[in-house]
Amino acid sequence: TSGLEGREPPDALVLREDGTLSFRGAPTDAQQYMTIHGEGPVRIVPDRNASGLRLVEVSSTLRGLGASSVILVTERALQ
Repeated sequence: TSGLEGREPPDALVLREDGTLSFRGAPTDAQQYMTIHGEGPVRIVPDRNASGLRLVEVSSTLRGLGASSVILVTERALQ
């Protein structure tokens, strides 16, 4: 996470406070993201106010769709 300069990695999925997902600024869902991203590890940047239950749900869905792992990128890691 070094060198991120306060922004999410370009391949990261963003979980917003309201529970919706976005990728590169555009709304998406887990299935659409995995179609673009393909198998392998997924980085997700959750809003600090996003529901923990929603984060677990999204992570589980991503794993079910082929993500080998789900890596949480935290605010501290972005600084």
